[in-house]
Amino acid sequence: MLYNAKVRFDFIKHRNKFFLFSAILTIVGILMVSIFHMNFGVDFKAGTNMDILVGKKITQAEAKDILSQQGYSDITPTVGGTNGDRVSARFDDVLEQPKVQAIEDAFKAKYGDNVSSEVNVVSPDMAQELGVKAIYAVIIASVAIMLYVMIRFEWRMALAANIAILYDAFVVITMFSIFRLQVDLPFIAAVLTTIGYSINDKIVIFDRIRENLRFAKTKNADQIGDLVNQSLWQTMARNIYTVLAVLIIATCLFIFGSESIKLFALAKMIGLASGAYSSICIAAPLWMVMKSKQKPSTKAAAKKAV
Repeated sequence: MLYNAKVRFDFIKHRNKFFLFSAILTIVGILMVSIFHMNFGVDFKAGTNMDILVGKKITQAEAKDILSQQGYSDITPTVGGTNGDRVSARFDDVLEQPKVQAIEDAFKAKYGDNVSSEVNVVSPDMAQELGVKAIYAVIIASVAIMLYVMIRFEWRMALAANIAILYDAFVVITMFSIFRLQVDLPFIAAVLTTIGYSINDKIVIFDRIRENLRFAKTKNADQIGDLVNQSLWQTMARNIYTVLAVLIIATCLFIFGSESIKLFALAKMIGLASGAYSSICIAAPLWMVMKSKQKPSTKAAAKKAV
């Protein structure tokens, strides 16, 4: 035995429980996304975003009242800026210039002629193109990571790592779908960042496994499992400290950050937690399962026969 199993938790022994839990969560996630779909923001569906610089301090209730008078009672604006003088409002429709001008005039009537606005319109074609490019970005990142791990380590580690990071990305997507949180470009950035942090943890674990393989004589699945457990515990402190450091920062951004960055921080928090779990409970045990089924090479078999 490479480590004292009575002292430390045996992740490999309970791997089937982790696999079953992850499989159930994935199936539930697929059902939830199919039923609830994603709450796409204006970046991924046709619509208009207005940033109105009032020039004076304004409350959200006052901004909402002005928009309601223009027939947009279902719009909930956000107030920001250095002095709370900027109003951001997202509309599900592509607003024509007369409607945009009418909204600006309504703010001018109450706050003076210093009011100015910046309008960003996303057409249906542009929204569809952004959605497709976002999917391509995730796929390209996953393929690039898989190729790197395959070249740097081996194909089993690459496959195990890629399955785990795609699981992490899907967990974030599932949570946003269930709780109807808005999906926009910062969300895609959070998913890609999650993939980056997640693969970093897995590379550290796989590097330690590879190092231990050089000095260990593994002949069966139990011995490979012992080696993986040893490697996991040797890297546990480093991975926990890394995740906690980033998680604390993401939590601070979520609590103290502006409205525009809160969902990005929340996606990061979910992704970090999932990444820490998948590195230990999915990627490493999955590699162990594939490695234990590897047939001995011709040279190894001949050496054993002698």
